[in-house]
Amino acid sequence: MAIITEEEQEPQAINPPHKSTSPPKPKSDERPNVFAFWFYFTAIVSVITFFTVFFASLLSSDPRSWFRSLPASLRQHYSGGRTIKVQTAPGRSPIEVFTFESGLFGSDAENVLIIHGFGISSYSFGGIVQSLDSNGVRGIAIDLPGNGFSDKSTVEIEEGAASGVLGRFRDVLGIIREKGFFWAFDQMIETGQIPFEEVVTRLSRREVVRPIELGSEEIGRVLGEVIKTMGLAPLHLVLHDSSLAMVADWVRENSGLVRSVTLIDTGREPALPPWVLEMPVIRNFVLGYKFTYDRLIKLCCSKEIGGLEAEAERILLNGRDGRRSVVGMGRKMNYTFDIAEWGDSDGLRGMPIQVLWSEGWSKEWSAVGRQVAEALPRANFVSHSGGRWPQEDTADEIAQDISKFLSSLPKSVRQTEEEPIPEHIQTMLDEAKSNHDNHHHHHHHGHGSHDHHDGHAHDHGAGYMDAYGLGHRWGS
Repeated sequence: MAIITEEEQEPQAINPPHKSTSPPKPKSDERPNVFAFWFYFTAIVSVITFFTVFFASLLSSDPRSWFRSLPASLRQHYSGGRTIKVQTAPGRSPIEVFTFESGLFGSDAENVLIIHGFGISSYSFGGIVQSLDSNGVRGIAIDLPGNGFSDKSTVEIEEGAASGVLGRFRDVLGIIREKGFFWAFDQMIETGQIPFEEVVTRLSRREVVRPIELGSEEIGRVLGEVIKTMGLAPLHLVLHDSSLAMVADWVRENSGLVRSVTLIDTGREPALPPWVLEMPVIRNFVLGYKFTYDRLIKLCCSKEIGGLEAEAERILLNGRDGRRSVVGMGRKMNYTFDIAEWGDSDGLRGMPIQVLWSEGWSKEWSAVGRQVAEALPRANFVSHSGGRWPQEDTADEIAQDISKFLSSLPKSVRQTEEEPIPEHIQTMLDEAKSNHDNHHHHHHHGHGSHDHHDGHAHDHGAGYMDAYGLGHRWGS
């Protein structure tokens, strides 16, 4: 009997419908891109910073607001001085120069004019001025134009519209600040026309604020006008740091007005490096923070300078375009000045000169002091214990050295110059004198004598002229 068996057949795989074979797609990363976030964040912060700085430069602070924000020591220093208007060049607007003095003396007091160096102001010499006062010497410290409380910028009118988008935007913003935001809209309502011509006219003449950058010739002219206005001649000059190179030519040409010269740490290079105030990133880092500026001053200028003094100078450099003016003055400084040639010039050969030099600043600086002493063999060389910038604890020491040097010189003789009488006043005086002579001649024949009346009229005329500050008895 045959047995029939069924073999189990393996199930055949059913082929699925044909599909295109493509590589599997990687799963997308659902996490945010960190680099994109920081890119956009940096871009937004940069744009905000740019416009903040831009609008801050356009909307300059009010000088009164800036003054009210000053520390009490600076405001007190300003209240102890006065400003003098000087002309730096023919055809230019006068600028104001700040002068500080502690007291007023008679004609027998010696006048000492202190001129600061690069990056510093009269504020740091306040202690020396007061110490000179206690020694019977009239001390005056000035802020050169572009420094301290003196004018640091001038407003000039330029013809032609500004170039570039930012320049035109600045001009339009200036009109808005002056006229108001809805000025053009109001003009359209009143006149029915767009004030296009007036806008174009105003944009063609622009007010440009420029920092004051003076060279040695202009500074010499400023110095001469200050001395003439304050009646200081003959005087004793105290030149600090780089101020010698700035006024050396004026001293040589006007040696008849100068009794003596005292040099305080006057090197060819200023103590404060000019490039620190000029480099974009470094200047912001140095002037923007009290700590960094204080460290810079102690590294380059004075190790023992007080925190208030350094902070005051930093504020004055930051305020009202002070840094730009100081940097511009540094560019025009004469770095090739030869002190030996200057000391041997005709106007300086008989000039008493004293050199005050820091003995403990550094070995290199002491070597520079010896070179200055060799270049000026007739000078009186004295060392002091301070740094290259004046400091509070050495103010009395320096003032005593200056006073001792002045006491070794003959007393100054003041020369008062008679101011010419204005033409219209001279005409009035001539007419009054003619009428008086006729009147006196008439009474002399009628009454024989009238001496009392004549004397009374003469005294009254002298008093009348004194009221105008014209001196005593002109014409006698």
